[in-house]
Amino acid sequence: MMMVRRIFSLIGPAVLLAACAGQPLAAPPAIAVEHPIAVSVTPVQLAHDTACENRFVAHRLGVATGVRMREITTYASNGAGLAAGDLDDDGDLDLVFASIDREATILWNEGRLAFAAEPLDAFFTRAVNIVDVDGDSLPDIVFTHRGIEVPSYWRNQGSAATGRFLRQPLDGVDRFAYAMAWGDLNGDNQLDMVSGSYEVELRSHGVAQEQIQVQAGVTVFTQQDGRFSAQQLTSRAETLAVALVDLDGDGRRDIWAGNDFALRDDVWLQRDGAWLAAHPFRQTSHSTMSIDWGDLENDGRVELFSTDMNPGTIAPAILAAWLPVISALEEKHGPDDPQIMANVLQAPGAGGWRNEAAWRGIDATGWSWSAKFGDLDNDGFLDLYVVNGMIAENLFRHLPGGELVEENRAFRNHGDGRFAPMPQWNLGSPASGRGMLLADLDNDGDLDVIVNNLRSNAQLFENRLCGGTGLEVDLFWPGSGNSRAIGAQLELHTSAGVLRRDVRVASGYLAGEPPRVHFGIPHGAELITLVIHYPDGMTAVVDRPARQTLLQVTR
Repeated sequence: MMMVRRIFSLIGPAVLLAACAGQPLAAPPAIAVEHPIAVSVTPVQLAHDTACENRFVAHRLGVATGVRMREITTYASNGAGLAAGDLDDDGDLDLVFASIDREATILWNEGRLAFAAEPLDAFFTRAVNIVDVDGDSLPDIVFTHRGIEVPSYWRNQGSAATGRFLRQPLDGVDRFAYAMAWGDLNGDNQLDMVSGSYEVELRSHGVAQEQIQVQAGVTVFTQQDGRFSAQQLTSRAETLAVALVDLDGDGRRDIWAGNDFALRDDVWLQRDGAWLAAHPFRQTSHSTMSIDWGDLENDGRVELFSTDMNPGTIAPAILAAWLPVISALEEKHGPDDPQIMANVLQAPGAGGWRNEAAWRGIDATGWSWSAKFGDLDNDGFLDLYVVNGMIAENLFRHLPGGELVEENRAFRNHGDGRFAPMPQWNLGSPASGRGMLLADLDNDGDLDVIVNNLRSNAQLFENRLCGGTGLEVDLFWPGSGNSRAIGAQLELHTSAGVLRRDVRVASGYLAGEPPRVHFGIPHGAELITLVIHYPDGMTAVVDRPARQTLLQVTR
């Protein structure tokens, strides 16, 4: 076990020597630690990545969860998501793929990027989160569904002998849902859920407007002793993404529902136990399809990113493919219209949030679905990956197969929050991806990329970049209803700066995120302290964590 501080203290590390320059570095500012707690830490050595090719290597996964129908039309074209998490407690992250027209699939990670497929008797699924719903320290699976089903809950029984996952009701969860996210929203150490419905799809399935008014919209489901109570925040929703993130700096998770079409995004701030509707953003995407966030410049400020549809080029061939659709979809936006048909990067400033996507180089990435921040090259800064493409016979009859073929796009963070395209990373798949996530599937300290494609097999892109090393963290909180400390904030203090992450189970588009946190460590950087801020206000400190390890931290 590593030594962990137990008393209130000020962390003032001694002066370190820079490995690359041989010159002394000034000690970082002292860190005030309030409400300290004792934790046990078990370091697990990660594999040393000897494959250095400065690219990702594509692998075709043996599961096709896309659309089988011959003609794909709107709403089916939205595809499905996926999630990652250690379902069997063997240290490897497993995968769950949703599918809108067949059963969902679990890919059990057997190590060395080998997987065993197991169908799950869950059909017509959209989003998927791996989350410990009942607080028994076993990760469960929750799906939203295509059409007029409510979310389904697959409880982890803990044994494969009798069928590991058993479908059980989510008591009190009785609303239609397309997107969802989980977190402890009221500080009672039990996980709550926020869901958003997709009204236009409900109407296409014949759901009456009267039923939509009472059984759809954006809803907060507060859990207490295994039962959920519903609070509808709005009955109108075209929600493709839900983000639980602190938008006003008060330390509490707020709600951002990203809406499709002309319906403006919705935001609610926590205020004295109530939800206050707010409009903190001067601009939002016209059709918000994905939301992610992260500290892009390692300056302690979190930026927020949403995707939309914008070709970003005047090349004649591309415009010829786009224009018939854009002319039908685009509305007339005045100079003061808060919605724009472009990606939006919300950056905090003295005057509030401002859109900086254009000068950062990520405002137009194509017909973009899921987008995720992650340190792909382990240089200490969050990079960006975006999946693109669209298939819809009713929208693209002028194109072969009704498909707008676009490549996914990878962007490297320069270190100042600006991004450069990286086609040489070999991540430019044209397979029309939808749900996507970043996770270290081979336990070698770097992030791999997994994409759930619409009309072809899912893909795994193995990370073989020649970057730095990694540090990964699993938080365990047994005896709490929040057994993986969802919502915890982590700060890794290094000689190269302070890296910040948060523990979450959902972000992007229809994607479940593993609660395992990844830090990329640049060459030459010394690791000083890891500070863990738990959702209940308690703090733990781990001194001198070793690079290229997985820290299993148990409270």
